[in-house]
Amino acid sequence: MSCYFRYLGELLQEAGVRVTPQNKRQLDQAIHAAVGVPYKHCMPECWSKVKRALADSSKRATLIAALKRA
Repeated sequence: MSCYFRYLGELLQEAGVRVTPQNKRQLDQAIHAAVGVPYKHCMPECWSKVKRALADSSKRATLIAALKRA
């Protein structure tokens, strides 16, 4: 699950979110929803969209907001 979390440290910190075993699935589902990919564990399609979202300031803000709500 969420094999890309190791690359999102800065984003998670910016969102004020700490990943724990208890919230990891919920955060993963929030990320999938934020980039418009149906939830499934560690999908390359999701990571591809997350990388693009990180490069776009408005999409990055959407990801941060989704993580804060999760």
